[in-house]
Amino acid sequence: MKQFLIRYRRTTATAEAWHEDIKRFIAQIEADPELRGRISYRCMKVRDSDEYMHLATPTDDAAVKALQSRDWFKRYNEQTRAAADGSVEVLPLEIVAETAPT
Repeated sequence: MKQFLIRYRRTTATAEAWHEDIKRFIAQIEADPELRGRISYRCMKVRDSDEYMHLATPTDDAAVKALQSRDWFKRYNEQTRAAADGSVEVLPLEIVAETAPT
């Protein structure tokens, strides 16, 4: 299973407005019949900081392609780059070891 870590520091927009944009994006994933259950997406913020990390876990490459084909995904990417003043890292992750699922 692939995972991607998206990391940046929010430099524009208020935290409240940005959090609403993130929630809207997640709602769009969940509302999409082709993507629901195929993309896990979580956003985290470092406490008392403007540093954000998003963890995206697609079930397969087809889910990634489907997500990338959505206009709302393209808008969200642009919003993320704008919120971070253009400085966004997308890091593909490899699992080395993990606990058993519960």
